[in-house]
Amino acid sequence: MADPHRLGRALATGRLTAAKYPRRTRSPTAIRHEFTEVLNDLIDYFLLADIRALRDFATREELPADLATEFTTTEAADRAVESGVLLLIPGVENLPYTVAFVTAPDAPRLLEPGAQLEHRGDGYALHVEHGSLELFTWHVLGEFTESTVDALLERYAGYGGPRVELENGWYRVDGLAGWLDAADGPEPAFEFALTKVDARPAEANVDLARRYSLEED
Repeated sequence: MADPHRLGRALATGRLTAAKYPRRTRSPTAIRHEFTEVLNDLIDYFLLADIRALRDFATREELPADLATEFTTTEAADRAVESGVLLLIPGVENLPYTVAFVTAPDAPRLLEPGAQLEHRGDGYALHVEHGSLELFTWHVLGEFTESTVDALLERYAGYGGPRVELENGWYRVDGLAGWLDAADGPEPAFEFALTKVDARPAEANVDLARRYSLEED
């Protein structure tokens, strides 16, 4: 988990942005949602969740609004992951990332020739209950209430934050991190390949302690 001593210095700094509106490439049965210049808010985590399902989980568990502290001092984060309402992505360096959500039959660009795939975690499980998944940063957990979650979703709708609309149900999530081949040089990226399944997927190459660090040369 994140170092709680870093949280006080970082919770109120930085911002998660998409400098451009999301790029979407379409096929007859799939869509790639791509977001540029996504930042980590100076804490080395991204989080992926149906954020309203995570809010519901926090309500059921009677967790305090300060989930940042709760997740670093108790086993609440482990329970959220086990329940399929949260995927933690540690080791995120302070870089402007391209983030993409990919559904079959499209394939991640990090698997294409010229890309540099550095990390791949297969078979994570997430349950969508409110029709979407959102990528967000650790500082969002500092005051995690119905009103702050709703405000985040409004901001995402306004500037095109990293979010994808999906049918409700279980999803297998394969997480990839590396460098995309771009005209102006390698581009740091995270891609999430999403596959809808009938039941919670069996764990495959799942390492919840994996750190997705990308270091610049």
